[in-house]
Amino acid sequence: MTELSRGVRLGVDVGQVRVGVSRSDPHGVLATPLVTVAREQNPRPDAVPSDLAEIAALVAEHEAVEVVVGLPVNLAGKHGPAAEHVKAYAQLLADVISPVPVTLTDERMSTVVASRRLAERGVRGKRQRAVVDQAAAVEILQSWLDAQRRRTR
Repeated sequence: MTELSRGVRLGVDVGQVRVGVSRSDPHGVLATPLVTVAREQNPRPDAVPSDLAEIAALVAEHEAVEVVVGLPVNLAGKHGPAAEHVKAYAQLLADVISPVPVTLTDERMSTVVASRRLAERGVRGKRQRAVVDQAAAVEILQSWLDAQRRRTR
């Protein structure tokens, strides 16, 4: 088994309105919230949407070696319309940040878990909506990092 290569990874939770972004430490141990990016709703067909450009800038700024995007698989393990939407978004992102790889990972329940954890900490209502996307991105990236570590033991 190979060890996880050193370097910062970004976690991405793609929503219709916002995209939550998290980052890992260079050792791939801990994911932390980074930012919530507003989705450009009507991008020009000949231009890179502002949200993808912003994520690409974060990849460069943090010298990310990989971007992990949460794929919303339904509870039965099937890919519905939301998963198809995220796959298309991930492909656009991959085109923009190439040669940095984009990896899809099962994000079942990440937003639910993130919302519950925030509520447990007393973060509710508007304050929760403002950070739930980042928290979901943390859940996505942390789960992926933990799975990578389990595979390399």
